[in-house]
Amino acid sequence: MGPDQLKKKKILKKLRNALIALILPVLLLLLWEFAARQGWINEALMPRPSKIGSTLWSLTEKGKLITDVLVSLRRVLLGYIVGALLGGGLGILLGLFRKLNTLTSLLMEILRPIPVIAWVPVLILWIGIDEKSKVVVIAIGTFWPVLLNVISGIQNVDKKYLEVGQIFMKSRWVMVTKVILPAALPSIFTGLRIASGNALMSVVGAEMFAASSGIGYMISYAREMSQPAKMLAGVFVVGILGCILNQIVAHIEKKRKY
Repeated sequence: MGPDQLKKKKILKKLRNALIALILPVLLLLLWEFAARQGWINEALMPRPSKIGSTLWSLTEKGKLITDVLVSLRRVLLGYIVGALLGGGLGILLGLFRKLNTLTSLLMEILRPIPVIAWVPVLILWIGIDEKSKVVVIAIGTFWPVLLNVISGIQNVDKKYLEVGQIFMKSRWVMVTKVILPAALPSIFTGLRIASGNALMSVVGAEMFAASSGIGYMISYAREMSQPAKMLAGVFVVGILGCILNQIVAHIEKKRKY
């Protein structure tokens, strides 16, 4: 089988998998639409998918949705980069130096369970209601999954890799950059994928508390104005954005393998 045929086969396989993945969501939407039209669902609380879709289209045409999405994505990007860098850097240190890990373990166990949303009013009090507080909230949401997965990935590196490095008398720096970190990449990317979802959840929570733009603000405002179709449209947009961000990180991971 030639390269072109292999490429074509791979594309067809991806398309087939994508179609299979769409089956359940489409069936659920059709069932929801049918139930709403039959009057089994109170549309004042849970509008039919077609109503949500038309609302989504209307918001897109007016440009309001695009503006809110771009505002939220900018915040997510900044917070994600900051949180990933801090979580990755500290995770490497704690993964390599077990005594330092032990020293900080109690503090981390106290801070880690605190919900990200609980930091929003605290950060507004400390640094104000502007963009900084939202970026910091997103960074916190990103920080923990990256940190924990980097530590786990480094500490669970196969000892065979370490033994081979020691046999060839590799320096500490070479061991870390050429052996330990590459071996820990699957765990690191798992942390980055989880963090992308956390970053999106964090920005929505922060925008609901204190913002005049963004997807979270749109959802919150729609709730206050009793506009369930607009509110659910925002919720679906968040889900779609989360799926896209996860796929981007997964694509980078796949490219990194090759």
